[in-house]
Amino acid sequence: MQPPAGDDASAQALLLTAAPEPAPADATPAAPGPAYAISTRGLVKSYPGPDGSTVHAVRGLDLDVQQGETFAFLGPNGAGKSTTIAMLCALARPTAGRAVVAGAEVVEEPDRVRGQVGMLFQHSALDPDLTAEQNLYIHTRLYGMGRRHARRRVTETLEAVDLADRRRSPVRTLSGGMRRRLELARGLLHEPRILFLDEPTTGLDPHARAQVWDHLRALRDRHGTTLFVTTHYLEEAEHCDRLAIIDAGRLVAQGTPHALKAAIGDDRVVLRTGDDTRARDVVRATAPPESTLTEDPDGLCLRVPDGSSWIPRLCAALEAHGIPVRAASATPPTLDDVFFHHTGRSITTARPAADTGRGA
Repeated sequence: MQPPAGDDASAQALLLTAAPEPAPADATPAAPGPAYAISTRGLVKSYPGPDGSTVHAVRGLDLDVQQGETFAFLGPNGAGKSTTIAMLCALARPTAGRAVVAGAEVVEEPDRVRGQVGMLFQHSALDPDLTAEQNLYIHTRLYGMGRRHARRRVTETLEAVDLADRRRSPVRTLSGGMRRRLELARGLLHEPRILFLDEPTTGLDPHARAQVWDHLRALRDRHGTTLFVTTHYLEEAEHCDRLAIIDAGRLVAQGTPHALKAAIGDDRVVLRTGDDTRARDVVRATAPPESTLTEDPDGLCLRVPDGSSWIPRLCAALEAHGIPVRAASATPPTLDDVFFHHTGRSITTARPAADTGRGA
């Protein structure tokens, strides 16, 4: 989703200059605690649909993010992740509900919110013909910094993302990973308390992705910055302190990665046999009655507690019926399993919701 300002460049300008708007009449009170960097209650964003219907991009979001936390929004494209970020950065006005970010109410105090948050957009807003230094300097001036302060902050942020030696290089000559780090530097110029990162490593190779995350972790550890990340990469969500799963605009689960996986409980046992049709009946008769059995391209998939202990029993039963077992494996729950448990489908195959109409 592109923020409502039109594109990432104009949204960045809005983040810096837009004026406050009056609060919606139906806003419901939030009750943020002192430890919360972000707190929302009943947050809603709706749009008029092309056929006159109402398009619900975000539906009644209740969310609390603690200070200094690395928090992930996990969901497929079209789930409402970027729409939520736009509201939390005071780039889009909520249809209903309330959000408090860095101690400021996003509708009543949008300028105060924008002054305390940084944003790494999903798509680049850098000028490829300007140098890395020039791109950053322009943004310091938009933030109203004096020239001496601006030059100091440009130098500091370039050093923070290991780009000081490329300060005079045109952006078009930088690699994809370097450009992403430069955008990260741009979001840090005004020393924000909260940094929003919308799909920060999309399109990067694994090495560049790891570099970006190394810099993000160092930033949090050094300055206590709260990081709010949207992603559909499961391995990125694994490294966050907590995460929330959003689907079709609704928050369906939240907690630490470990707790969410532990709540699923059952391991995934996969069997590949010489005759899966016959094997299905044998496995169903052998496995505990509360287990679930499905069939996918990997073979027969069984959900059972302590899956590794069940493999010998299942193999013995299949061989007793003359059905050869070609492969067997047991794996603990993954975040994709958590997503499937709460939504009924895998995040790797999930499609954008039909009624969002405004992107992710």
